[in-house]
Amino acid sequence: MRAVTTTLKVSAVVGAMMALSGVIPVQAHGDVTPQAVDVSTLPVLGEETKKENPYRGNAEAVRIGTSAYNQNCARCHGLEAVSGGIAPDLRMLPPDAETDEYFINTVRHGRVRNGAVYMPPFEAVLQQEAIWAIRSYLDTRHEE
Repeated sequence: MRAVTTTLKVSAVVGAMMALSGVIPVQAHGDVTPQAVDVSTLPVLGEETKKENPYRGNAEAVRIGTSAYNQNCARCHGLEAVSGGIAPDLRMLPPDAETDEYFINTVRHGRVRNGAVYMPPFEAVLQQEAIWAIRSYLDTRHEE
């Protein structure tokens, strides 16, 4: 009992000191493991990475992409692609070939700025069918 009381007192003192100094403790969500995506119902795209979304308008790709987005992207880019400010709002990506190429390269290789990882690379986790399915879902969320 004494150890618990001492621990609580120390925690209270540390918390008070942090509050007085303007430091706010941040609790992270913990390690997040990227989730594999079942793309067995989509046409196989092969080894060469496509530069334009081959699934644009494909209802099955949108269905798979919705789930894949929620499992792998929503924690940073927001539910239904509505960003909470942590990462870019993906609804603003125009559904065109130029943006498709930017999108797949970003997802595959991630984004690093000044040595800080802003987005991890997903190339080892998501095959291009899954990435294009996510892009197909995002096309349905596009806003001007």
